Amino acid sequence: MTTGVVVMAYGTPASMDGVEAYYTHIRRGRPPTPEQLDDLRARYDAIGGLSPLREITRAQCDRLASTLGPGYRVELGYKHASPFIEDAAAGLGGDVVGLVLAPHYSRGSIGEYVERLGHPAIESWHDLPEWRSFQAQAIRTALKDLPPRTTVLFTAHSLPERVLDGDIYPDELLASATAIAKEANLDDGAWSVAWQSAGRTPDPWRGPDVGEVIADLDSDGVLVCPQGFTADHLELLYDLDIVARQRAEQAGITFARTAMVNDDAAVLGALAERVRSFSPT
Repeated sequence: MTTGVVVMAYGTPASMDGVEAYYTHIRRGRPPTPEQLDDLRARYDAIGGLSPLREITRAQCDRLASTLGPGYRVELGYKHASPFIEDAAAGLGGDVVGLVLAPHYSRGSIGEYVERLGHPAIESWHDLPEWRSFQAQAIRTALKDLPPRTTVLFTAHSLPERVLDGDIYPDELLASATAIAKEANLDDGAWSVAWQSAGRTPDPWRGPDVGEVIADLDSDGVLVCPQGFTADHLELLYDLDIVARQRAEQAGITFARTAMVNDDAAVLGALAERVRSFSPT
């Protein structure tokens, strides 16, 4: 019997012509204002065009499929772009399990993926040893080219405070950051947790923002480890590599960012094994 696997990711437009529809979907059917649309397009222009996320998530999905092998049929489903999560699940039929390409659980993010899937899913994998080892090694590698007095900032996507009330998301982020810092042999005072990419809404979002933290650092260097993400995309290539880097330069601090998992064979192979051993309760 074949098991269907829906690999779920946030999604990104397939072309610049699809940016408005993509943005409208993120806004739950409310079209963006011309100013908002121009701002998003300017961000894509700043990183050299469309985000590489679509190609990377396809490579991640293919890596999982090749590792799982016979007995599994793997499809990619996006939250805000075609192919959508629901369509991927409907095309599989039979027994279906889901995997979100994000390590930490939150009701307002991962919970929505799982709800739309309508099938059991692996909701969190921040404890995956291979993933933590990848992050620790990425930190050690990047620190070799940075000043001795460098602070490591573990970041993840911010969420509104009202969504985080009673949520385990911040706890999982702190747990994984602590474990990764220990494996990377970081001193207790050499790292902290920050937040990034908060939405532009009237609601308060969880902070401190990574840019604000960088501006207040008493360090010669800052290394950002975006532990809440698994692929290079707009929130990293623009929010960190451009905006956060500028904040660091203004503060006279050397900036660097760790390498992303993307389709790393060890991490994706371990995720495939977790899918294989997943037993819904």
